[in-house]
Amino acid sequence: MGNITEAEARDVLGRSTGPVSATPLTHNPKNGVTAGVWTVTAGERTAVLKVLTRTKEATGRWAASDDPRHWNYWLREARVYDSGLAQSWRPYGIRAPRLLARVERADGDVALWLEHVRGEPGTAWPLARHIEHARRLGAAQGAASVPDEPWLSHRFLRQYVASNTVGEELLDDDAAWQQPLVRDHFPAGLRQDMVRLHHDREWFLDVMEALPRAFSHLDQWPANVRTQGRDSVSFDWAFAGDGALGEDLGNYLPDSVFDLFVPAADLPGYAARAYDAYLHGLRESGSRVDERLVRLGLCASVVKYDWLTAAMLARAGEERQLDYGGERAVSAELRYRERGLTLAFLAGWAAEARALAPQVGFPEAPSGR
Repeated sequence: MGNITEAEARDVLGRSTGPVSATPLTHNPKNGVTAGVWTVTAGERTAVLKVLTRTKEATGRWAASDDPRHWNYWLREARVYDSGLAQSWRPYGIRAPRLLARVERADGDVALWLEHVRGEPGTAWPLARHIEHARRLGAAQGAASVPDEPWLSHRFLRQYVASNTVGEELLDDDAAWQQPLVRDHFPAGLRQDMVRLHHDREWFLDVMEALPRAFSHLDQWPANVRTQGRDSVSFDWAFAGDGALGEDLGNYLPDSVFDLFVPAADLPGYAARAYDAYLHGLRESGSRVDERLVRLGLCASVVKYDWLTAAMLARAGEERQLDYGGERAVSAELRYRERGLTLAFLAGWAAEARALAPQVGFPEAPSGR
C-alpha cells in the first residue's frame, strides 16, 4: 500500500482481524509537503492518514521548505497538532480532528493519524451554515493573541503571493484578454481593475501586515471544514500562523465560489451576512477592535488573489479544465464565468480598501493619488 503500512495501521487502529484497506482523499497533489492523504480502515475502525514529507519532488512554489517561518514549512501541521493549537478554537465551536497518533518514520517522513470525521462537508453546506462558521471564526480570533511559536508561518500572504508568478506577463497582453474564455466570460472593466490590483500589490501587503493580528488558519475554505455534531471541524493546518483579523474570512468567502460550491450570484449577500456574523463573533469574545480595521482586513485580503487573474489568462487555452485535486473535468465556461464575476466583486473590495485605509491612518494607495 505504499505509504500505508499494515503494521502501522494496526498499531493505531487496533489488532482487528479485519483487512486493512485505504482510499485516497482529495488534496493538492502538487504540494511537496504532502506525500498523500487516505481514509484507512482496519476491521470496524477508520482513521485518516496524512503523511508529511520533505523529499517529494515538487517544482517552484510548491516545493517543501525547511524554514519554520516559510509558508510551506513541511513539518508545521505536525507542530500545530503536537502543541494543542489545533484545538485552541474548540471553545468557540471550531476544532480540529483528534490526533490519534504521530509516527516518525525511518525515512524521515511523519505520519499523522487523525480522527475520521463523518459529518457533512463544507462543500455541501447551505449558506446559513457558512455564515454560522463565520461567527465562530470571529469569536475564536477575537479571543486570543497570536501564539509565540517559532514554527508558525510569518508574513504568509507576502510569501504566498510572491510565489505565484504564472502568467504575470499576460496582464498587459491584448491577445491574452481576447481569448474566447476570457473575452466571453470576464466582465467589462475587469482587466483595468486586476491590472491596478497587481500594480498596488505592495501597498496592499503593507496594509495587511500592519493590521491587528490573529492566530489564523490561512487555508480556510469549504473543502477544509465539516460538521461533527454542533462543531465545525477544520482540517489542513499546514499554513497556520500570524494573519490579520478578517484575513481568514477574506479567503473563505471567494474560495466558496472559485471552486463552484456557492453560485457567484449569491456572493454579495452571502459576503455581507458572513462579515456581520464574523464581527458579531468578535464582539461576543470581548474584542473591542475598531470595526473599520476589521473591514479593512477583509477587503485588503483581496491581494491574495492577485495571481489568479494572470493564471487564468495563462490557462484559458487549455482544452481540459480540472477541479481541485485534478480528479474531474469541469465546465470551462462555467469556471470562467463564475470566477470572472467573483474577481469583479473582489475589485469592489479593493476599491473599498483604498478608500478606507486613509481614514484609519494608512497612506493612500499609489495609483489613487
